[in-house]
Amino acid sequence: MKMDKKNKHSKQSDSFSSTTAMIGFVGGLFWGFIGYVAYLLNFVSFGPSFLLMPWALGTWKYTQTGQWIGILFIGILSIGIAFIYRALFAKVNKFWPGLVYGGILWVLTFVLLYPLYEHAENVVKFDVNSNVTSLSLFVLYGLFIGYSISYEYHEQMLENEQTIQE
Repeated sequence: MKMDKKNKHSKQSDSFSSTTAMIGFVGGLFWGFIGYVAYLLNFVSFGPSFLLMPWALGTWKYTQTGQWIGILFIGILSIGIAFIYRALFAKVNKFWPGLVYGGILWVLTFVLLYPLYEHAENVVKFDVNSNVTSLSLFVLYGLFIGYSISYEYHEQMLENEQTIQE
């Protein structure tokens, strides 16, 4: 009987890990795509391939293919971002930590990591539309990641409590 509870807990933990990875990947793809649409509609002056600038050589980064690869890169990077959120804030079942987390990610990307982007404009030189839109996208992305992970965490907790009561 003790072994069964341990196996159930292990399976639920594995399930939560795979759910966290899926939330991160899908959230990155979705919000990366929304960022690409914002770029196409001239709400921001940079597309998803912006994140590839420090690492990828060549002009392909500025093409449509570069933008799609940028979206995929955001999806993959988001898996790690989701696990960091899970480790820090999964127990908080509120939307505020996700909003703040998205704002912190924006600051990290455009203020602290800016020196990595040689050919990019400084965040201070971005137009108002680019700053407001990108900050909004990052905050909504953080909200999506944060609330989804917190919701799943609390669903797992309820499931664990029901298992224990049985």
